[in-house]
Amino acid sequence: MSNADARAAIALVHRHEWARVVATVNKRFGDLDIAEDAAGEAFATALERWPADGVPPNPGAWLTTTATRKAIDQIRRELKRDAKHREAVFVFDDEPDSVGAVDDDRLRLVFTCCHPALSMEARVALTLRMLGGLAVPEIARAFLVQETTMGQRISRAKAKIKAAHIPYRVPSPDDLPARLSSVLAVLFLIFNEGYLATGPDTDVVRDDLTAEAIRLTRTVRELMPHDGEVAGLLALMLLTKARRPARVSSSGELVTLRDQDRASWNVDLIVEGHQLVRERLASGVAPGRYQILAAINAVHTSAADARDTDWSQIVALYDQLVWLDPSPIVALNRAIAVAEVDGPQVALSSVNKLDTALASYHLFHATRADLLRRLRRSDEARAAYDRAIELASNPAEAAFLVRRRDQLVSR
Repeated sequence: MSNADARAAIALVHRHEWARVVATVNKRFGDLDIAEDAAGEAFATALERWPADGVPPNPGAWLTTTATRKAIDQIRRELKRDAKHREAVFVFDDEPDSVGAVDDDRLRLVFTCCHPALSMEARVALTLRMLGGLAVPEIARAFLVQETTMGQRISRAKAKIKAAHIPYRVPSPDDLPARLSSVLAVLFLIFNEGYLATGPDTDVVRDDLTAEAIRLTRTVRELMPHDGEVAGLLALMLLTKARRPARVSSSGELVTLRDQDRASWNVDLIVEGHQLVRERLASGVAPGRYQILAAINAVHTSAADARDTDWSQIVALYDQLVWLDPSPIVALNRAIAVAEVDGPQVALSSVNKLDTALASYHLFHATRADLLRRLRRSDEARAAYDRAIELASNPAEAAFLVRRRDQLVSR
């Protein structure tokens, strides 16, 4: 096997097995740092051996065994105490572990990391890191903070877990509701990273992440079938994923919702998503954040043509969302809808108020650029496009913004 083939195989295995290997080692040793270090060493060993030996029949088991041995070696090196040596021996216990309420390795890890003793942001950031699908820079971009800030936040979360002796154990059914909001936030961010990846060396759209986020959300729905926000998040993911075939052009450029070929959308996903939205509306229970976002997407996917979109309804839904989540991101998205109802000048006034909060967010500048373009303020639009291009990390998005900027006529 060539080095390139081995690296490709290891990258694929990493996406699917990293979280399970870390969770297995961590559960047995009770030390998150050791588990992550051991998993990293196991993958490094794979890079050395697999080109020569070939990929083993069960790569996950090979990596888990190797990581376990690396963890034992690390404990022996660092602690050098007989008690710790004996503590490591129980790794070889063949007794099966109790899976508690969650019988899915990756989802168990999500629920386990979302411990209520940690702040909401720390829970989400740490879990995203532990899942292995997202690196620290990707998590930082999702939170709109600097990479160093996010790294420190994750380190503090780990330190608090150690200092407070917070156990990493599978939550019981009674623990699930208290952790649900964090879990849904994690799954939503994983899906978003997959739908428009921010990593410089990744595919424009990472279908592996979107598919895994949907799978895990379906599993949560099986556990909690009557929770409205779980159903709302699943509907939101399905209706967003349905547009995937029209998301990127053949030339590798992002295609906006307005310009997408709606005939290529996945009808089955739209039908399922709409059904979930209707079920939540029929429940008579006040909707939460994900249910409102799903309803907004249902309005978009109900229009056979972009010109048929009911923008007034979308603005009304955003008004509800602003009351639940008065964040700058929600305000920005509401302004985009307002532009379709009240015109670009009204929307621009709202967007300009978000300058301080969203100065480092590329979509803030892209939205301003589009509104300025529609107002024929080309020089200002060009400057806004330049800033958006500078901040954009997805190549397809950057290509779209470059083309829009280059189409401007100076005035």
